[in-house]
Amino acid sequence: MIIRNVKKTVKGQQTYDGAGVKLIRAIGPEEIKDVDPFLMLDAFDSKHPEDYIKGFPMHPHRGIETITYLIEGEMVHRDSLGNEQNI
Repeated sequence: MIIRNVKKTVKGQQTYDGAGVKLIRAIGPEEIKDVDPFLMLDAFDSKHPEDYIKGFPMHPHRGIETITYLIEGEMVHRDSLGNEQNI
């Protein structure tokens, strides 16, 4: 078993992205050099739909992989190719 030491902890910062979505950015521009190949890690954990219902304008995800997971509830995801999925 390989045991690794924690080198750094990062506290997420509240911010807004997209069309005004309220989120916590745990990994952003300041941390990229420490967590390559990750670009960002955002948490959408509000219990108030008005914090995230505005969504994001259509945008491509070329050359990256987006991972979405839900702990509870559901969401509709639409991509720039017109695909739509209820998660």
